[in-house]
Amino acid sequence: MSTVYELLGSKAHGLHTVPETMTVLDAAREMQRRAIGAVVVTAGDRVAGIFTERDVVRRVVAQEKNPVTVLLRDVMTRDLTCATPATTLDEARTIMMELHIRYLPVMDNDGRSLGMISIGDLNAQMCHDQEATIGSLYEYLYGRT
Repeated sequence: MSTVYELLGSKAHGLHTVPETMTVLDAAREMQRRAIGAVVVTAGDRVAGIFTERDVVRRVVAQEKNPVTVLLRDVMTRDLTCATPATTLDEARTIMMELHIRYLPVMDNDGRSLGMISIGDLNAQMCHDQEATIGSLYEYLYGRT
């Protein structure tokens, strides 16, 4: 597996979006219910930003804002960095490391959301690839057992 698109195909769940008018509390509950750490925020039919667990801590809790009344549009991350389906896993990993982000939405050339990958997804895939390489090397050195 070498591209973000291939990784998306192996994931169990799709992209989860929420409207920018949702409260922080409702978004946090949605993320908890789905066991995810981020959601893409929409304004109508367009992507407006991303809301992550880190946003909850930095922009709500640390600033003593009330999650019951604060709307996502007021605390989401607007400067969205995205991957394309052709982005390689190494390129995605580099982007995430350089920008210190944990989630990377994947958009097609028309700006449609295809899904989202996390640094955990990349790490799991790298671990799987390394295990396969180790197995192949073991067989090469010692033969099949």
